[in-house]
Amino acid sequence: MYPSDIVLPMKAELTSNGFSDLNTPDSVDQALKQTGTTLLVINSVCGCSAGTARPGVLRAVAMASKKPDHLTTSFAGYDLDAVKQARTYLLPYPPSSPSIALLKDGQLVHMIERHMIEGRSADMIAANLIAAFEQHCN
Repeated sequence: MYPSDIVLPMKAELTSNGFSDLNTPDSVDQALKQTGTTLLVINSVCGCSAGTARPGVLRAVAMASKKPDHLTTSFAGYDLDAVKQARTYLLPYPPSSPSIALLKDGQLVHMIERHMIEGRSADMIAANLIAAFEQHCN
C-alpha cells in the first residue's frame, strides 16, 4: 500500500474538483449502482496518471457540454478493497491503473484502460471522454 503523504495530494487533484472519493466497497456499490451516468477514475501513482489521465479527465469534465451525473474516484494501491470492488463493475476488462470508466445505470458503457492512456496527451484523453459523454450523457 502506498503511503498517505504520496497518495493524498493525488486524490485531492480529483476530489477538490467535485469527484467523490470511493474508499470502501460499500461506497463503491452505492456510487456505481446509481441511476444516470457515473464517471469512475481508478487513480494511481503512475506517471501517466499525473501527466495525462487526471488532467485529461478534468479537462473533459470542464469542457464537455454533456457531463456525467456523478464523478467518482478510487485509488489503486491505496483503497485496496474499494478498487477490488470497483473492478467487478469493469468486467470483462482486466485490472488496469490508471483507468477511466463511464457507467450508465450501473452498466459499463465506455472504458479507457492504461494502455490507452500511456503515450496519449491529456487533450487526446479529454477528446475520447467528451465523445463518450456526448453519446451516453444527457
